[in-house]
Parts: sequence; C-alpha cells; structure tokens
Amino acid sequence: MTSIGFVGAGRMGEPMVQRLLAAGHPVTVLARRPEVRERLAGQGAVVVGDAAAAAADADVLLCCLFSDAQLAEVGPEIVAALPAGSVLASHVTGSLALLERLTALGAPRDVAVVDAPVSGNAESIRDGRLTVLLGGPPAAVDTVAAAVAAYADPVLRTGALGTALSLKLVNNLLFAAHVQTAAAAVRLAGELGIAEDALTAALAHTSGGSTALRYIAAAGDVERFGAGVAEFMRKDVAACEAAAAERGVAPGFLFDVARTGPLPLTATPSSAPA
Repeated sequence: MTSIGFVGAGRMGEPMVQRLLAAGHPVTVLARRPEVRERLAGQGAVVVGDAAAAAADADVLLCCLFSDAQLAEVGPEIVAALPAGSVLASHVTGSLALLERLTALGAPRDVAVVDAPVSGNAESIRDGRLTVLLGGPPAAVDTVAAAVAAYADPVLRTGALGTALSLKLVNNLLFAAHVQTAAAAVRLAGELGIAEDALTAALAHTSGGSTALRYIAAAGDVERFGAGVAEFMRKDVAACEAAAAERGVAPGFLFDVARTGPLPLTATPSSAPA
C-alpha cells in the first residue's frame, strides 16, 4: 500500500484519514487538536507534531488545509522533507502561483506537485463519494488517484498542473451564483405567497431546480444554509477573483451575481435590496 503523509486533519481531513486507514494505507498525520490526535491514533495512524515529520517517509503527502495562506506557510517545509520521487497533492482551493513555486522547490529532487481540489462535504468523504479533480504530471496524478480512491469517486483528471484548480474555482463561482439566484427565487416566491418548503419541493422535480436548491432544502431554509456556508464561499469566491486577476481574466457576470445577490457570499457587502 502507499505510504501516506497527511496535513490538515480538520472537518474534511479527519474523515479522509479514517478512510485511508480503513483502506489499509499507513498514514502519518499532523493533527493539532488533542481529541483528533487521540481518535486517529486509536484507529492506527501515526500522529506527529509538525509537517516535516508527516512528510518524511511519505510516497504521497495529502494536504487538506483551509486556505492558500496556510499552504504557503507549511508547503516549503513539506516539499523539503518529502523523499525524492514523492508527490505533494493539495486539496486546497488556492493559487496556481503557489503550486508553481512549490513545484520549482521540489524539482531538483523529483518531488512532484499535483493540484487536487475537491467538491463535496464530510458526509461525501465518509461515504467514499467525494469528487476529486487532479491536475499535474501524469505519473504523479496516477499515484495520487490511487491514494484518494479511498475516499473519492469520481476522481477526474483535468490535465496539466493548475487545470484542476482552475476548474474548481470556476465551479465555486458558478455555485455561488446558483446560490444567489436560488435565494432570490425564495424571496420572490415569498412575495407571491408561496412557502419556501413548497417552492423547494416543487423545484426538485421541475426545470428550475439546482444543486443549490437541494442543499437549501436539506438545510431547512435559505437563511440557515447561507449562515452555514457563507464563510467558506466568501473564501472561495475571493480565491476565484484573485486567480482571475493573476491571469488577467475578468470574472465578469458570475462574480457580479455572487456579489450582488441576497446572501453575503463575498467580502463586498451585498447591494441587493433588503
């Protein structure tokens, strides 16, 4: 089995580690919280206190941190500690520029970097049906695909380094726009005397339905859903805007919808009427 290093055993990362262990992979994991350390050690993981120790004997180092800033902080340490010929795979929705810097750091020792953004949630991971996008050198992508198959289905190869991240950023911006139009639909339905649960139940079977509306229905109502996802969506929309600016591309209409809809999904306050 593949020797796995893992950094970022949080809400998404912990069930990933659990699935890797259940699949028989030896896993060395950096975990900060005592309760997580205890749980994962009890399930067979080797728990360490720093990123270099997690990387030292890994064939694949999987990184599931919250932000690009966090990856920038530990990424160089990870690359320096990884054995020659190994792979760093980043589940972080971040910047191509950082991945390229890490690739340059790893190149002298043949340490490859793969962008591996995900779509789904902790429940998807526990069920083994997380969607993982992989971009990078084909041999490194194959190695990562074999590892993440413990918790991912489908695993989609997107092309060269950065293509998976670009695809994920477009997806996130499109989803933010879908969420805003769904929230606007709920508001319009209310003004027309239609209860929110009646709207979401009907749209689950009609052409106006969407993944965003299914998530809103599962959360109970649009306000509860928005409160639960706003922090993460603000981060992802900002990452998409930054990536577009970095490459000289205007996010355009999709960003306008994400920014001006009823829910606070960007750092810029919504200008939609209350």
